[in-house]
Amino acid sequence: MTDAAAPPPVPADLAAVAAATRRFLDSARELTDADLAAPSLLPGWTRGHLLTHLARNADSLVNLLTWARTGIETPQYPDPTTRDADIAAGAGRPISEQYPDNETAAARWAEAAAELPSTAWTTLVRNRQGREFAGAAIGWMRLQEVEIHHVDLAFGYTPDDWPADFVARLLPEVVATHGMNAGDRLAFELRTDDTGFGATIGAGAPGTLITGPAHALLAWLLGRGADGLTGDLPELPAWR
Repeated sequence: MTDAAAPPPVPADLAAVAAATRRFLDSARELTDADLAAPSLLPGWTRGHLLTHLARNADSLVNLLTWARTGIETPQYPDPTTRDADIAAGAGRPISEQYPDNETAAARWAEAAAELPSTAWTTLVRNRQGREFAGAAIGWMRLQEVEIHHVDLAFGYTPDDWPADFVARLLPEVVATHGMNAGDRLAFELRTDDTGFGATIGAGAPGTLITGPAHALLAWLLGRGADGLTGDLPELPAWR
């Protein structure tokens, strides 16, 4: 997910993460062991992979919160292979283990975030890709993980359920990232039919116009389907 260059006040992010987490846990609580073994919307991942990832992501962001609080470098993951190894190792666990793991990991994250002094939010940290940003962006990172992967769970939560303020904030960020990655691809224009947002991605005059609700455009740009869109959809450049 993307990092925020200028996130809104941190308490608002923390409240949004708490609400998103409750929605996600409400969905996860209804899963059976058979449900966990079924595919998620992410290629090659079952729902079990997805739940394990979200729990370990919370723990990885606790590491960054610790870095922000203490000023002592605390990497998001110990090494490049740990993230994937932990997901693979935990994916096959039953829901009786997966659900409480997510619940307690989310609680650890929330407690660590709540304990941060205001001065810590300006401390510079780095994510696993090496990108540097202020500690205040960690809440936005977690919010994206929970909201987007809740959709990936493929268990009733869809892009239409994303909060409007989440969509309004993330859409221009994702458009900007696509724009940087577009290279010399033929440009295309985006226009929402509900919020007034518009943008062009690519070089030169736009060759096609794509319209639809803001949440649908965001979902498509994130690689989560094209339901509700009109226009000739081009091949997308890599988002990340």
